[in-house]
Amino acid sequence: MKTAVEELSPTRVRLTVEVPFEELGESLQAAYKKVAQQVRVPGFRPGKVPARIIEQRFGRAVVLEETLNDAVPKLYGQAVDETEIFPVSQPEIEVTKIEDGEQVEFTAEVDIRPEFEVPDYQGLEVTVPAAEVTDEDINAQLDALRQRFATLTGVERPAANGDFVVMDLAAAIDGVNIEEQQANDVSYEVGAGSVLQGLDDTLVGLSAGETKEFTTNLVGGKNAGEEAVVTITVKSVKEKVLPELDDEFAQLASEFDTLDELKESIREQARRNKLIDQVVQAREKALDALLDKIDIPLPESALKAEVDNRKHNLEHQIADSGLSKEAFFRLYQTTEEERLAEFDESAAKALKTGFVLDKIVKSEELGVSEQELTNFVVRRAMQMNVAPNVLAQHLADNDQLTLAMVEIVRDKAKSVIGDAAKVVDEAGNEIDLKAIYTEINGEEVVEEPADETEAPAADDAEK
Repeated sequence: MKTAVEELSPTRVRLTVEVPFEELGESLQAAYKKVAQQVRVPGFRPGKVPARIIEQRFGRAVVLEETLNDAVPKLYGQAVDETEIFPVSQPEIEVTKIEDGEQVEFTAEVDIRPEFEVPDYQGLEVTVPAAEVTDEDINAQLDALRQRFATLTGVERPAANGDFVVMDLAAAIDGVNIEEQQANDVSYEVGAGSVLQGLDDTLVGLSAGETKEFTTNLVGGKNAGEEAVVTITVKSVKEKVLPELDDEFAQLASEFDTLDELKESIREQARRNKLIDQVVQAREKALDALLDKIDIPLPESALKAEVDNRKHNLEHQIADSGLSKEAFFRLYQTTEEERLAEFDESAAKALKTGFVLDKIVKSEELGVSEQELTNFVVRRAMQMNVAPNVLAQHLADNDQLTLAMVEIVRDKAKSVIGDAAKVVDEAGNEIDLKAIYTEINGEEVVEEPADETEAPAADDAEK
């Protein structure tokens, strides 16, 4: 087989592949067997029709077509391996010459990862937040904990922001009640920011037993987007009462006996989270600094696929929310136009990032061990609240284990970039990432933490 590569653009090539006919022998035999199974010839059982009978009855062209259907994809893959191009789209293949018994020729046009060099990333300077834990950090965590253990107490006064009300709602369009827009005994925190515009303003000042109407656009159901008159009847008003900060609260909310012990535990966890955040930000900022030094033309088909995937996911999000488009974007305080513009930017960055990380994976000879794959599946299963073996089976059944391994090695490449950076905090203090690994993991870190040591995962920062 002989392959020639013609560069059509920095991101697209045409492969011209010439194959001697004798190299098609295996595919030719497979074609005869397949055709023999499909045809019916008197005097022969299915699958037992001789090759010469097939050619006499149905013609040589039928066999050649099946031969090429089997051979060309394999030959294309072989040509890709030999030429060391990196396809990022499905090829457009055309058989240009068939000389029976002599030679077959075909072309394949495909978008590829462009050729580029990764500049030296040793010593990239990045700044991350300091890991100092302040009293404000502790108080914020304590307040969040108090919110979790708050109680609701009924009050005999009008509702205010922060109160909880129980109410009935009904909506009507042109005086006709919309059945699917009726709801009873709905619990709601006043001021929470309902997607139903006007609800919060209407609730403020209402007492139990009072009814009020307001006009708004419906956000869900078949009448989504239509203007309706909504009637709300408040049935009760309750205020949130936070527990006192004392030893009794510490015993209620944790395994500690005293408030001081609880505070110390919160302080230690806050410090751990800040250290993990330093690692995560060091990697991200070092990668961004490296990306800024590289100009890469992006294949249009791959870029379109990235954008289309984001649009597809957004459509599912909107459908699953049960909201109208307008209400959905209002909930997230953005517009459809802004979100689509973000997709264009994020898709281009994701594609460029993947190209750069893949180059580093290859140059650093990074790989994935069985234990690393297991750890990845366990972490992802915890995030998805499913059993690890269930997720592992799903990945295997859907041919997604390769994608998982790509994600793992790319993350390791990101670690390589971060570890090579010069990292300082906002006060100018130099940050030793390896020392952070030691503190977080509780073990000595060797020279290659990205390969030999489990550096803290980004997910840990949320714990």
